[in-house]
Amino acid sequence: MGNYQKAGERMKEIVVISGKGGTGKTSIAASFASLAGGTAVLADCDVDAADLHLILKPHIKQRTEFRSGHRAVIVNSKCTGCGTCENLCRFDAVRRAENGTYSIDPVACEGCGVCVRFCPADAVDFPEETCGEWFVSDTRFGTMVHARLGVAAENSGKLVTLVRNEANKTALKQGADFIVVDGSPGIGCPVIASLTAADAALIVTEPTVSGEHDLGRIAELTKRLNIPTMVCVNKWDINRSAADRIVEFAESHGIKTAGRIRYDKAVTEAQRHEKAIPEYSEGGISEDIVSIWEFITARSGCDK
Repeated sequence: MGNYQKAGERMKEIVVISGKGGTGKTSIAASFASLAGGTAVLADCDVDAADLHLILKPHIKQRTEFRSGHRAVIVNSKCTGCGTCENLCRFDAVRRAENGTYSIDPVACEGCGVCVRFCPADAVDFPEETCGEWFVSDTRFGTMVHARLGVAAENSGKLVTLVRNEANKTALKQGADFIVVDGSPGIGCPVIASLTAADAALIVTEPTVSGEHDLGRIAELTKRLNIPTMVCVNKWDINRSAADRIVEFAESHGIKTAGRIRYDKAVTEAQRHEKAIPEYSEGGISEDIVSIWEFITARSGCDK
């Protein structure tokens, strides 16, 4: 995380993650944001498919380009048409038109720079690429830092780190008690960037075969990163035996079970109304989520 810096004993960073998309991770992160009562800074680190904004409806205060990596561009006025770049490109990114001119396919280009290095006419530019944008916004629950990665753009891990660092700076300025992070799903680079140096991770899983499998993978990742980890089983009552197996797995691996969340159509209704679950419903599912939030803040050193 480079210069990532904590704000002392009070501010704690809680990252909500999952082994795959669609487990309810974002709905739970939004619910935590509502339960924090204005004491949290929010960060959407699922930059490849950000959707926390759909619930929180942020008002953008600051918009900044995200630049990372390079892409080759042929300068036709200098190009002699020798074909060196086409012969050397391992990614088939160089295109030759019928009139003999060359161009670079920006999607196929991997930014390796070989064509730049070996073009005898010095006809290939190598500008820094704009990969997306990141934002600082106001929401009804507090400040939110989020981002949008461009189509087919890379360096999502770097963008995740940028979002987390900016959220940390904002939390320091505001004296916030929490940073609530909607992390990336899976176990790849953006997930590692979402988790590194966090105070606690909550793995959201489902009582399915794939849920059990993915829990094992991401639990191994948090163990390697030495992140205090908890698990919650979403929609646990659709397959109670699988939910029990998940809890047993967690206990056998030293992972605390923060709680179980029942299946409830109120989740879909809350999404349709662009609200967090505790905002929309006072029923049993909200009680489940409140209990999990209290468990996390009390048992991971995040209590105020």
